[in-house]
Amino acid sequence: MKRITIYDVAKEANVSLATVSRVINGSDVVREDTRLKVEEAINKLGYKPNAIAQGLALSKTTTIALVVPGTSIFMTGQVINGLLDVAKIYKYNIVLHSVSEGITQMEDVIDNIIKSRADGVIIFNDKLNRNELATLNSYQIPIVVIGNRISDEMIGSVFIDYENLAYETTVKYLDKGIEDIALIEDRRNPSYIRQLLRGVKKAFEERGLVFDQYVEIPKEYRSSYLYLKEYFKTHSHQMVLAYRDSQAMAVLNTANENGISVPDDMEIICVYDSKYNSMARPQISSFKIPDYDLGAVAMRVMTKMLHDENEVIDKEIELSYIYTARKTTK
Repeated sequence: MKRITIYDVAKEANVSLATVSRVINGSDVVREDTRLKVEEAINKLGYKPNAIAQGLALSKTTTIALVVPGTSIFMTGQVINGLLDVAKIYKYNIVLHSVSEGITQMEDVIDNIIKSRADGVIIFNDKLNRNELATLNSYQIPIVVIGNRISDEMIGSVFIDYENLAYETTVKYLDKGIEDIALIEDRRNPSYIRQLLRGVKKAFEERGLVFDQYVEIPKEYRSSYLYLKEYFKTHSHQMVLAYRDSQAMAVLNTANENGISVPDDMEIICVYDSKYNSMARPQISSFKIPDYDLGAVAMRVMTKMLHDENEVIDKEIELSYIYTARKTTK
């Protein structure tokens, strides 16, 4: 017999997962007719959220589920190391779940987490949405999100303020009279790119300017390199901001192929630093993101949420970044 899930209730009642979660948890912000519709669906399907949640709360497994995007495993190595080191101190086991587009969906991962009765969930997933968080919340599972600022009664977050990073960087160039600034789209990290875009736009708007140099990568192109090779045949900018090292190197290589001198004609800054930025020629200026600390602090926040019930916990923790100037900037 198929196990009835919160997804089934949401589908039957024709409402969002968040709405079902609010009804289950007795929220008073749900309209009466909507609440009745959800309760009717729960009764019709025989869904038993409270009994399951109580069972999960009483049965501790000392297991924390870690959810990472399959496309960015290489970027999360130090994050995982920091998390594991703190987990050892507090005697927790970490179970890794990977989300890969077209292979493993977040819905399936959540279902596995619930079945495994994990004590908590740490999520390093740029594409996470509120409905997925609501599903975990309905089972009263503590959650810590790495990389995005988000918090709730059962949710904490450890993050980098990418909006401010982009704002400060853009202000520095605008103050020097450099307005021809471009930001490269990154389909693998949409949330971070949205933050960067907000920061760039904010800096422009404060000076009465309009930012219109957001370079989108058409879907028909399999890589940024292939598109940028064509793009820089007819375009050039004074400064280009990219999120990942591979994109920054694509900008560097395609600029060189099209006769654009870096940094004389165009400067390049990569947000997420890696060893490859220092191996490039010229070396790419970038920001040092504290990966290890992101994981370590996230795990410590989780242990506080699980054990220090009477302690006031700061559930939104911002970590700092350090700019490293190399050879792609003047």
